[in-house]
Amino acid sequence: MTIRVGTASWTDKSLIACKRFYPPGSTTAEARLRFYATQFSLVEVDSSYYAMPSATNAQLWAERTPEHFTFNIKAFRLMTGHQTPREAFPKDLQAALPDNGSKNIYYRHISDDLRDELWRRYREAITPLRNAGKLGTVLFQFAPWLTSAAEGRAHIDECLLRMKGYTIATEFRNKSWFDERHRNATLALEKENGLVHVVVDAPPDVSNRVQTVWEVTNPDLAMVRLHGRNTAAWNIKGALSSAERFNYDYSDEELSELADNIRILAKQVAQLHVIFNNNHEDQGQRNARTLMEMLAQHAVVHK
Repeated sequence: MTIRVGTASWTDKSLIACKRFYPPGSTTAEARLRFYATQFSLVEVDSSYYAMPSATNAQLWAERTPEHFTFNIKAFRLMTGHQTPREAFPKDLQAALPDNGSKNIYYRHISDDLRDELWRRYREAITPLRNAGKLGTVLFQFAPWLTSAAEGRAHIDECLLRMKGYTIATEFRNKSWFDERHRNATLALEKENGLVHVVVDAPPDVSNRVQTVWEVTNPDLAMVRLHGRNTAAWNIKGALSSAERFNYDYSDEELSELADNIRILAKQVAQLHVIFNNNHEDQGQRNARTLMEMLAQHAVVHK
């Protein structure tokens, strides 16, 4: 069993501000990434969800990390069906956006030519990581309103076509994908297309989340993403930052239970990625270290 454990981002403001993870003197982006890569062998790039990534940054990330370090990178929010502020688009493309009186743009609003260009730029931006052998998966965290109906399936097909040749991980937010009626069909869709099914840990007592399904759909890789279990903050929109919404410190008991399930999953794949998305201060980093210690008793855990 080969397992990599990491966190969602290494640059969160509250992580830097708490001054408990990075050593004194780690005041630059380069110093922080270099230190992070001494602690973990995996990280998730979240900034590429909020704005299109750049090849320049990707090249720097590749140069500043060890040979076998892995980056999982999020798809740009427009591509996952989310509302996208006009200012999130590249400045030179903003004039091509439709003038529909809305501050947000959805995928269906833009022209075919603009879609082609955005996908081209996205692929180009992550090429340095791919060339360096450091690109793990491209994570598509689909919008909560993207359902398993025909329109949702069609969008998945387009993402597959646009990212042909890449390893794609899918995290569905709408519960219709894994309700009793659609669960088998969704798993079959992922298996047939080599998609990496994302096992989601989130508050168990909220209704607007996808079910936690411990299944493997790609024999090469499985993924577990841990969002914390902060029920009170889960549905508060707008007023909370990401760090506040996912403010949750997993207990050792909770991590031990997760470790048991992760070991079972890891036996079915060549490699397993675990990402902590509880990103308030250093919660994710501390929890990741604890989980790594638990898993190391029974598996090869890359550090």
